[in-house]
Amino acid sequence: WPSARGPASISAVGFALTADVIGAYRGYVTRHAAAERVHKVLAFLLSLPQGPGPKGYAGYQGFFYHFINMHTGLRYRNSELSTIDTALLMAGVLTAGQYFDHDTPTEEQVRQLANRLYRRVNWRWAAPGTSPLVSMAWWPKRGFSKLRWRGYNEASILYILGLGSPTHPLAPNAWGAWTATDHHDLRDFGGLTLLSFGPQFGYQYTAVWIDLRGIADPFMRAQGETYFLNGVIATLVQRRYAIINPHGWDAYGRNIWGLTACDGPGYVRARFHGQMRQFYGYVARGIGKQNVDDGTLAPTAVIGSLMFVPRYVTEATQALLRRYGDIIYTRYGFVDSFNPSFTDARLARTGHVVPGRGWVDSAFLGIDQGPIIAMIENERSRLIWRIMRGNPYIRIGLQRAGFTGGWLDAHTARGNSGRHAVPGSSPVAGGRALRR
Repeated sequence: WPSARGPASISAVGFALTADVIGAYRGYVTRHAAAERVHKVLAFLLSLPQGPGPKGYAGYQGFFYHFINMHTGLRYRNSELSTIDTALLMAGVLTAGQYFDHDTPTEEQVRQLANRLYRRVNWRWAAPGTSPLVSMAWWPKRGFSKLRWRGYNEASILYILGLGSPTHPLAPNAWGAWTATDHHDLRDFGGLTLLSFGPQFGYQYTAVWIDLRGIADPFMRAQGETYFLNGVIATLVQRRYAIINPHGWDAYGRNIWGLTACDGPGYVRARFHGQMRQFYGYVARGIGKQNVDDGTLAPTAVIGSLMFVPRYVTEATQALLRRYGDIIYTRYGFVDSFNPSFTDARLARTGHVVPGRGWVDSAFLGIDQGPIIAMIENERSRLIWRIMRGNPYIRIGLQRAGFTGGWLDAHTARGNSGRHAVPGSSPVAGGRALRR
């Protein structure tokens, strides 16, 4: 928002479905109202035509286009068929299907629709040729992108979902191929060893749905760490970087930080304290594997990391609200981004400049709000983690990737049977509903 004539991001729909579950659990809406909303979304998604043509379709082989028309649900302009955005959608689809387990007609249909949507995705097709690595995108006329999901990034959720599929699973060696180059991305930050990605969202997205505490794959076991601990280190590194502030940007400090993919004032050069500096529009800002920092900060980079370092993130969130809340926290929560160092209103290509405060974006993004509300709920009740620990596809995907330890071993020892109870709510089916 605002984008009345713009597209819908299919990954934002996955986050929205997860938010619907949280809304029902917290009583923001009734369970019935949330189930009706989720049913409407899932039924619509399943009804959309799939095919190889450039027009008149919402996706192909079970995948969806990155952007679809807000009203028709069909491909938006020349958008690519996105493997990662479909994976994020499916994470939300499975969350909803797992949570709504009551024996009512609506919730029964939610489970069936979620199951059909996930099982329809042809993950193996998205890894063309002899390589087990998944392509980033596909176009009707151009075919597959030559770029593959390789090395540590947000695609861990994609490979876990792809490996867990009972219908079109990825090759057994897909996870090993994805992690094969990870040793190149191990970096030392003041004594902290980080498997580096750069933008903070790369550490967050999988952790929204999967409880990574205490479980590890072969690569992380060799490091004596877990992907959850890696997220903790990444968050601490971001905070430390802002305190050091090597570029001298305004406002940076112990409680003002947060680099991730987000909007910016524009691809322009502007004066900052008498010096010409380069600023950017939408770009993946971060440190480590990717180093981009033009003074633009994103609240979702902070709050979406709540589970990693609760104390520091809470302090930073309070500081954001106290110092900038009147301009960056409005109708739908936090805007995508802001930049206290960009002050030339004439050069701003997006958003607007608030005199004496800097540049502020005008957009609210579902892929920002989704991690924020999900990580807040995971900190409060572990809700999404508890739900997805009971999902058979997630468990199988993790096991096929070589994960062991913690809750995963405990769940296997119990025989993977029964219902997985979520404190404070009705029980969530431990795979019962999705196997129907």
